[in-house]
Amino acid sequence: MSANFLPYGRQKIDEADIAAVVEVLKSDFLTQGPAIPRFEKAVSSWCGARHGVAMANGTATLHCAAKALGLGHGDRLWTSPITFVASANAGRYCGAKVDFVDVDPGTVLMCPERLEAKLIQAEKDGTLPKVVVPVHFAGQSCDMPRIYALGQKYGFKIIEDAAHALGGEFMGEKIGNCRWSDAASHSFHPVKIITSGEGGMITTNDDELAWRIANLRTHGITREPGRMVNESHGAWYYEQLELGFNYRMTDLQAALGASQMTKLEAFARRRREIADVYDRELAGLPLRPLVRDPRGISGWHLYMIRLNLDEIGVSRREVFDRLRARGIGVNVHYIPVHLQPDYQKQGFRRGMFPVAERYYEEAITLPMFPGMNDADVLQVRDALRCSLAEI
Repeated sequence: MSANFLPYGRQKIDEADIAAVVEVLKSDFLTQGPAIPRFEKAVSSWCGARHGVAMANGTATLHCAAKALGLGHGDRLWTSPITFVASANAGRYCGAKVDFVDVDPGTVLMCPERLEAKLIQAEKDGTLPKVVVPVHFAGQSCDMPRIYALGQKYGFKIIEDAAHALGGEFMGEKIGNCRWSDAASHSFHPVKIITSGEGGMITTNDDELAWRIANLRTHGITREPGRMVNESHGAWYYEQLELGFNYRMTDLQAALGASQMTKLEAFARRRREIADVYDRELAGLPLRPLVRDPRGISGWHLYMIRLNLDEIGVSRREVFDRLRARGIGVNVHYIPVHLQPDYQKQGFRRGMFPVAERYYEEAITLPMFPGMNDADVLQVRDALRCSLAEI
């Protein structure tokens, strides 16, 4: 990779982050120690949720939340086709059937109207979902009050996939506070808003749900006497109450994550500034950004553009390759999940979710991370202008 290559995402680590990890390395606990609850408290407090449960990655949080909500064989989970595969795979890990709700053409978020129409038909067919996973794509919240109202009417549970959205708001509420959901899943991969290396967290206001998710992350084992089936044999005694997983986060990761949380506000502010510069500098080019919902503030994990293909007369692939050749590390988020070969084996076919498919044909992800300066944004603009001028 060239030294001048500008990636689409990059972590921002400072000396305080490094010192926090070194402190844990010098401590008595590398895992299952005090850094975990400190990080959980930092995230849950920021979001305004009662509980945070730190886990190995965002996929683990989705899996455990779905299982803890009772999702199992014969049940159904619905999510957006424009997401990383983990949002859907969580349902299949639990033995459930997965289906998708097409997206809004402007925001590319789960469309409440399409969700309602699908629910009306599913009620007639006896195929209502047990869990719905709205995805806060690129950092912008779905219309959670409307989805929550549908959940109350049709009886499904809600897990917000907020992996892109920490630091954002909707209708004056912090994303992840779970006012309109049972739980919210967060990811701390290095390209996300903050990082713990790998890692994820569930936020929730449900005491029992938080306990069960925490129990599932550690093999389904408890040492709490009040939770045990049998009388304790002694201080060493534990019981496996159900089949769980080893989805624990280490104290090294938690220390990094807690240190990063002290900079979340600054990171989010810089991402918003970069988005505003992009909006201004790309105006007039044959492309369009995602529509911003004025009721919310995006976490701006990603800055997406959609090419006006009819106007430019070439494919997204050609523009993508030209940008990469100019040192701009563009990407594409995401290939619609239902078009993946493994999902086509489940019976999904092209044409089933046409709005998502149209978006995919046009989409390019531009660089967006807090370490970028305005000159970097102008570099992307100039590369776009040149790439489109070749057409």
